[in-house]
Amino acid sequence: MVTGLIGRKVGMTQLFDADGTVHPATVLKAGPCVVSQVKTADRDGYEAVQLGLVDAKAGKENKPTAGHFKKAGVPPTRIRREVRVKAGGEAPKAGDQVTVAIFADGERVDVIGTSRGKGFQGVVKRHHFRGGRATHGSMFHRAPGSIGASSYPSRVVKGMRMAGHMGSARTTVRNLKVIRVDADNHLLLVEGAVPGGPNSVVLIRKAVAAKPVRVAQAEPAKKKGKK
Repeated sequence: MVTGLIGRKVGMTQLFDADGTVHPATVLKAGPCVVSQVKTADRDGYEAVQLGLVDAKAGKENKPTAGHFKKAGVPPTRIRREVRVKAGGEAPKAGDQVTVAIFADGERVDVIGTSRGKGFQGVVKRHHFRGGRATHGSMFHRAPGSIGASSYPSRVVKGMRMAGHMGSARTTVRNLKVIRVDADNHLLLVEGAVPGGPNSVVLIRKAVAAKPVRVAQAEPAKKKGKK
């Protein structure tokens, strides 16, 4: 059984419960995807499938890539991702179609995407440094301060938080709750925000470490008086 799907972020909206509770939700256009390659434990050392997003825009493929799709018997796809296969499930075959129906309402998923790029930023915005005081003649406001000792080790250690490029990195948001599945329109609504801007490519997979769903329970009324 395939455990993930390629999709695109459409945007954000709100869903209301019967009692008026509002849930911020992200709309994802998930799939349809086609299996372009199957990897087995005997040949590759692990079980996975290569999925291709069926998109309106067809990519211009070179001869090796065109032969790869011709061998699988599927049309060329521009966006491809590799997804693990659940052990013990039905083994997929090249050419099979994977839709959003693999998810169910209330299920937990992980969404992987590329965060929005914010360019070159300082330590206050990039790493949430506090900065210096703004009054009483202070001339230290948004500077990073010391980045290392001069005598020893006489260098800047690896991992020092400094100013630099922010965003545009692979980001994973875990344990998002699936609020609604629209199989007819290939739409998936998940609670919360996901990385990336509108129309950005995301990978939706079943949660690796799914947390149990908490149910609110009424606490018993405390009795007044002496213990």
